[in-house]
Amino acid sequence: MITKVNALESLVPGSQWTLRGDELEWLDTEQTRPTDAEIAAEITRLEADYAAKQYQRDRAAAYPSYADQFDLLYHGGYDAWNAALDAIKQEYPKP
Repeated sequence: MITKVNALESLVPGSQWTLRGDELEWLDTEQTRPTDAEIAAEITRLEADYAAKQYQRDRAAAYPSYADQFDLLYHGGYDAWNAALDAIKQEYPKP
């Protein structure tokens, strides 16, 4: 879940602020405070980016460990290793 904290860290990295519940207290004198609309838009953008990368998380969970991949590469050769990874890529394609 993307939060207001994530949006603030993305919009104004390194800024100083305090968030109490939903109330934002801006402490930074160097950077300007983003508007509520900018924060909401950034939350929407970050959520869309997170959803678009779901295939990466699915693939990462499905790939065998490096030890198992090296074992497959050693015993089955490059073609067997490549076929195993391609099957995962086909199961979880890039959008």
